[in-house]
Amino acid sequence: MIVATLLPLAIGAFTLALLLNLFRLLRGPGLADRILALDTMYINSMALLILLGIHFGTAVFFEAALVIALMGFVGTVVLSKFVIRGDIVE
Repeated sequence: MIVATLLPLAIGAFTLALLLNLFRLLRGPGLADRILALDTMYINSMALLILLGIHFGTAVFFEAALVIALMGFVGTVVLSKFVIRGDIVE
């Protein structure tokens, strides 16, 4: 019963967090702020997909969250390498 009442609130909170991260991604003052917003966006989208998987009771959302986690990690490493060295491939 508690899950049925709090789950929509959590989904709404993560949706709001994604919108705020999108705002920071588009209007960030610096490159590091935009990279951090992108990193936070993939974490929030992963959590939102897990909550949707709980809500709908399907495992497809969990698999999509796993793919987003892997791609987000690789993307963060590549962007960090670009900021430090100025080039991705050595």
